Amino acid sequence: MRRRFVVRGRVQGVNFRANAEERAARLGITGRVWNRADGAVEVVAEGDEGSLRALAEWLREGPRLSQVAAVEAADLEGEARYADFRTAWTPAE
Repeated sequence: MRRRFVVRGRVQGVNFRANAEERAARLGITGRVWNRADGAVEVVAEGDEGSLRALAEWLREGPRLSQVAAVEAADLEGEARYADFRTAWTPAE
């Protein structure tokens, strides 16, 4: 499964992306995470339903210094395209 998450709140400048990378690796999820110009963090994650659900739960909490206001989630069409999970500078990476 592929799912896009948009995380809003105080989520930039608090190591959100690095912590998301670590959590995704523990869950066996592949994908990308990046900062958006509007102050949100966007995640494209690929994995099984249980792992994606666990990631969604973590995204709602975030790392210690973050203040998550909302998490939007949407399933994506298509085949998995990532071999790992890491920070990207743009959505196309």
